[in-house]
Amino acid sequence: MDEFNLIQWVADKLGYQGEIDILWISLANALIIFILLSVVAIVAWSRIRKKGDDFEPSDRFSLTAIMEVFVERLLGVMQEIMGNRAEQFLPLIGTLFIYIFCCNLLGFIPGFMSPTTVIVTNFACALVVFFYYNYVGIRERGFFGYFRHFLGPVIWLAPLFLCIELMSHLVRPISLSVRLYGNMVGDHMVVGVFSHIAPFVVPIFFILLGVFVSFIQAFVFSILSTVYIAMAVNSR
Repeated sequence: MDEFNLIQWVADKLGYQGEIDILWISLANALIIFILLSVVAIVAWSRIRKKGDDFEPSDRFSLTAIMEVFVERLLGVMQEIMGNRAEQFLPLIGTLFIYIFCCNLLGFIPGFMSPTTVIVTNFACALVVFFYYNYVGIRERGFFGYFRHFLGPVIWLAPLFLCIELMSHLVRPISLSVRLYGNMVGDHMVVGVFSHIAPFVVPIFFILLGVFVSFIQAFVFSILSTVYIAMAVNSR
């Protein structure tokens, strides 16, 4: 690998001979994000729990205040899509957004790489969404009630609708994965190129643009996941 990578450096210091596969490096970086987010969640939850029933929104800039604003905004967007059912699915969608956003940002820190620039990471998240919304649809409508909408409104067109619906559903995790992968790889490549050409000042603008792209891609992934869940819950 041409660029310095912290995982490879640690492995070399521990006596490992050879180059670590990109998949293992991606997994290690994803694990780092998981651990950091778990610690943040535990700290934030402990602070909220200490306040108990007397909890009031913080008027100061703090971790708790940031999470309050984030939850409120995301819940508002989800309610526009699925109405009052949004709170039920907020934990999954919120977790996906925060995790993907942090994974996207990790690549801007020297020595680390963004796990979302390896499509396996994205596909794993997309599969979670795929299996979950199908599970919710079956739970809400029953097996036959949920899969009835795969057959369309007219019985004699059922085989055609079945093929179209199955293809549409099977393509969804691929679409989620490739969209995130392509945008993040392209974004990090642009930042990397300009960082080598002009290592001072100029890359700052592209890094800020990269942070914005990271946010948008995590948001798009989360909103599409919300739409899929809403469609499964409301399927007729």
